[in-house]
Order: sequence, then C-alpha cells, then structure tokens
Amino acid sequence: MKRLEEKHTLAIRWFHWLNFPILATMIWSGLLIYWANDVYHIHLGSMNIHLFPGWFYHPKPAALTKKGHALWHLDYRLAEGMAWHFFFFWLFAVNGVLYVSYLILSGQWREVAPKKNSFKDALQVVLHDLHLRKAKPAQSKYNGAQRIAYTAIVIMGFGSLVTGVAIYKPTQFAWLTRLVGGYETARFLHFWLTMGYVAFFLVHIMQVVRSGWNNFRSMITGYALVEEETKQA
Repeated sequence: MKRLEEKHTLAIRWFHWLNFPILATMIWSGLLIYWANDVYHIHLGSMNIHLFPGWFYHPKPAALTKKGHALWHLDYRLAEGMAWHFFFFWLFAVNGVLYVSYLILSGQWREVAPKKNSFKDALQVVLHDLHLRKAKPAQSKYNGAQRIAYTAIVIMGFGSLVTGVAIYKPTQFAWLTRLVGGYETARFLHFWLTMGYVAFFLVHIMQVVRSGWNNFRSMITGYALVEEETKQA
C-alpha cells in the first residue's frame, strides 16, 4: 500500500526552482563575456583545440537575424552579457545565502551534509548506476552521492561569488583578488566552476529522469508516494 510522505519543504522547493533559471542565466551571460576573450584551449602536441567549436559561436542556419547576426550568436555581445551577469549575480548571491541560512536554522543541514560513510555509500551508488553492482544501496532521504554533490554545489557557489567579485572589482577588492591568486587565477577558477555547474546540471537531470516521475513530483508538490511496510501477524 502506498501513502503520501512529505519529502521537501516549501522553502527548499522555492530555493531549488529559483536557482535553476538564475544559474542558467548566469551561465549563458557568462558565455557572452567569455566569448570576448576566449583564452582557454586544450593543447595536444601541436594541436590547439578551443573548448568550444566554431559552430557553438556561429550556429547555422542563421534564420533568425538581428542587424545581420543570428540572435543566438555570442560574438559582439559583451556589454549585454555583463549587464545580465552582474544583475543576476545579486539574485544568485541572495538566493544562496537564504538557502544556506535556512538549512542551518532549520537543522536540515544534517540531511544534506556528508557523513563519515558518505564516500563509501557514494561509491556503491556509482557502481549500481553503472550496473556493476546488483544490490541497490540503502536509500534514506539523500544517499551518500547526493549528500556529497549537494554540499559540493554550495561550496562551488561560494567559490563563484568570491572569484566573481575578484574579477569584477580587482582594484576595489585587491585583497580578495590577491587571496585567490590574482586576476588570471580568479578568472580560471571562475570559468571551471562554471563548467562544474554544467556537468552537475547534466548529471542531475539524467538522475531525475532515471529516478522517475514520483521523485520529480516531490520537488513540485513536496510529497512523494512511498510503500508502506506491511506488518506480519
């Protein structure tokens, strides 16, 4: 027999769904800024490979145009990217601070923070997902892999804020820029933290699809259907 059980509070759901469009806009506007100085390459011997191929910057067909450029082109949009990025920076910061504050004040940080056996549990989860382990790992509200991932994303968010301020105001916050290793190091870290968000997004969405509708619905309504244990006489 199945019954409804509360899984996610209203506050957690709000923070989650607000952060999705905010972070997506931050990544998009960050790419507009990055395109103005596409500095990071992969060197393989004599080969010099850009992290993003040409079609990414100049997609075809360019049917929807504005002043001769496709609307989704990244080039020549530095000012636009900076305007969007710096505006959503504040929303990202406020949402993150409120989320962490809520976890601490409500005591729900205990459900998210890794425990001493979380890394062992995470390995079992990965092996099971790769079909290298048949037995399904023990699942509470969050398994070991989720605890590590959700804690890591909070730390990454803090890192993005620190490195972002170091890049945005390297003179006014010179002490902060020095603390993170200088402007170039701050930009490097900021960029790869962004790539980390993209990787997290992809894995997170795949896991949501894999876990099914019940799990997705719980992040919308706050409740999930769970099997009740039948008592034997």
